[in-house]
Amino acid sequence: MAIQKWNSLTAMFFAQADFFAKDPFLYTKAEDTWQAMSWSETAQKILKLATAMRTLGVQKGDRVILVSENRSEWLIADLAIMALGAISVPTYTTYTSRDYLYLIENSGAHIAIVSSRTLARTFLKAAHEVNEMEDAICIEDPGIEQILNVKIHDWHHLMDVEPDTRNLRADINTAKRDDIACLIYTSGTGGAPKGVMLHHGSILSNCEGAAKVVEPLGLKNNRFLSFLPLSHAYEHTAGQFLPIAIGASIWYCEGLEKLAANMEETAPTLMVVVPRLFEMLRTRLVRQIKNDGGLKAKLFDQTIALGTKALLNPENMTFLDKIKNVFLSFTVRRGVDKKFGGALKALVSGGAPLAPDVGFFFKGLGLPLLQGYGQTESGPVISVNPPHAPRMHTVGKILDDVDVRIADDGEILVRGELVMKGYWHNARSTAETIKEGWLHTGDIGLLDDDGYLEITDRKKDIIVNDKGENISPQRIEGLLSLEDEIAQAMIYGDQRPHLVGLIVPDQEWMIEWAREHSKKSVKLAELRPDPDFHKALGEAVSRINKRLSNFEKVRKFTIATEAFSVENEQMTPTLKVRRHKVHEIYGEDLIGLY
Repeated sequence: MAIQKWNSLTAMFFAQADFFAKDPFLYTKAEDTWQAMSWSETAQKILKLATAMRTLGVQKGDRVILVSENRSEWLIADLAIMALGAISVPTYTTYTSRDYLYLIENSGAHIAIVSSRTLARTFLKAAHEVNEMEDAICIEDPGIEQILNVKIHDWHHLMDVEPDTRNLRADINTAKRDDIACLIYTSGTGGAPKGVMLHHGSILSNCEGAAKVVEPLGLKNNRFLSFLPLSHAYEHTAGQFLPIAIGASIWYCEGLEKLAANMEETAPTLMVVVPRLFEMLRTRLVRQIKNDGGLKAKLFDQTIALGTKALLNPENMTFLDKIKNVFLSFTVRRGVDKKFGGALKALVSGGAPLAPDVGFFFKGLGLPLLQGYGQTESGPVISVNPPHAPRMHTVGKILDDVDVRIADDGEILVRGELVMKGYWHNARSTAETIKEGWLHTGDIGLLDDDGYLEITDRKKDIIVNDKGENISPQRIEGLLSLEDEIAQAMIYGDQRPHLVGLIVPDQEWMIEWAREHSKKSVKLAELRPDPDFHKALGEAVSRINKRLSNFEKVRKFTIATEAFSVENEQMTPTLKVRRHKVHEIYGEDLIGLY
């Protein structure tokens, strides 16, 4: 099928729904069986929800907050919001009430769509504090009485309406690629989350470019298994709208704990993944093989070794190596492939950097692994490795219709329709990020002679954990430093499963604590190994953790041997922490916390 250029995401969906009609589209597991919803059924539900929301006063340009785990109702709600010309505001299910409160106030939303009872309780606690939040559509019974400031509506009751198909389809046909489709919030260097304004054209250009990359693999009869959060720009585009663009079906995973079983059941052909998944799977596979031992373990090791050699040094493969490699493909690699469903065409890794050794491990096992690169501000995909010529140390080739150049200081600059319209109500940050049409990514890299992009460093301090979530360390550090016990703090966790920290105790508090606990010394070097001293600091960290989202919590910490200062070169003259210098001194201690 040919990749088209549509005027909007909603126009793309309804064109595909008209074409595929009765074909199965969305799959959800219920009562141990996978149940399908056709393209036509999905389109009808979108029109019904859009009609109902219009009766609640939702108009073009309004923001609608979407609080839900991955499920068919997520897609229906997202597209119903956009069908009205309104703006979808996805949120993470791990948000706290404080996080929701900030998003409600910053986005100016007056209506929300909430899925489960658990999420409703957390979200509605925040919604109750904002007079402007008037309505909440609950997919499941929230299990609470009507609260003062928010009127609760039952999803199923609202869907019992005759859809205003004629007027809605007319509105959809007049939507433009330049219209804002969604606000996806991401943390910035200032600490406060920023709403990235992605227009329809940004996501559409991503879909069009990505579809051309996977086109050689075949665009027909594809199955996507959706398990990354749809609130993340990566899954939102590549796991929801790309399947729509190529007419694929979407299967909603039951949860990370059931991912392995769901892969075998659904036999996905394409999946978007994050490095953390591969790290978990590698650990599991290695442990299992080590326990089995014997010939099985020996064959497994040979498979990885020969597979890696075939990738890195194919010219050094002997005839015997090639024979062994073919044999291992029919034995070990076939078994691994079956664990992923047996039909994989590509696993596309993004959202965070993939460690080369992890990549070679899975490539050696024969899995079709491709690494890509992007950020929320670019829709998010900027580049991806081509299936038939991947280079593991790179993030691939630039998508079609995207310009990339490397600035004098090495920063990667991006230009094209994929670039966001800016940050919501934040002209200053927009101006700092987009200059003369070029998106300044904050990443350092280079383009090789064949057009492959390699990321070599990060210009900005934003931490990207192994799940691809952006975290502002300055915000957390600032909160910690406000506690009486803590003078300074530095957060660590780039490409890691969680955050850890380095704490400098407050001098006065430390002296007082030592006296109260009858300690002979008040010197930091001598108190540092004291478990009671560590526990006292831990109580301060715990207080801050209660105010943070799950992925922002500081799970462990170590204590510095001295304060950060200009004199010891751990701070700049303007009193900013020199992170690279602190990493040099405490790197082993911080890594040891994992």
